[in-house]
Amino acid sequence: MNILVACEESQRVCTEFRKRGHRAFSCDIIKPSGGHPEWHIQADVLPLLNGDCEFTTLDGKEHKQDGKWDMLIAFPPCTYLSNAATRSHSLKRTPLQKINDRTLLRVKAMQFFMDFANADCDKIAIENPIGVMNTCYRKPDQIIHPYMFADSENDREQYVTKATCLWLKQLPPLVGKGWQKPDNKKIFGVYSSGKAKTWEDCFSRDANVRSKTFPGVAKAMAKQWG
Repeated sequence: MNILVACEESQRVCTEFRKRGHRAFSCDIIKPSGGHPEWHIQADVLPLLNGDCEFTTLDGKEHKQDGKWDMLIAFPPCTYLSNAATRSHSLKRTPLQKINDRTLLRVKAMQFFMDFANADCDKIAIENPIGVMNTCYRKPDQIIHPYMFADSENDREQYVTKATCLWLKQLPPLVGKGWQKPDNKKIFGVYSSGKAKTWEDCFSRDANVRSKTFPGVAKAMAKQWG
């Protein structure tokens, strides 16, 4: 299949599809950290969404996509779409002018999300955390957590909770491995209030870590959708 993985600098999803013999390309406005410039398009993804396009990968090689992509997997930025971003729209903590500025940025982010949803592609998956698109667009088809696709319950990297929404078009929901939900109190500890900490609490300041797809999720996408 010909697959476009949008807004992916980590190349984790792209690489897993490549391992299975698919012609997959990652696309982002920044250089990839996945180690495969020959599969990466560093450019605005919007002109590529509907296929029938020409593009150049970072190794300088020119490519052509005849017709539509067989699959589009998109990871649009969540900076202005997540529930965490909504807190900045409260007059209790943010001046009105700042709220107005952030609202314009949110509208642009929503439009960018919808560009993927409305792309001319038969199979589409859009990933984002719980946020404004859950109500302004529609409920996601599935909410997954990394632990569902961990190698085992001893997999310290992936046996964690981190709610991630998937909006799907002609793709089935991902099937997990059946692990029990982790006890965050044991893994991350608790606040003074007694509330359990989460993965997001521990990595909330590291945007690069937050934005990368967990390896188990990437493998599941390639195996089950590819």
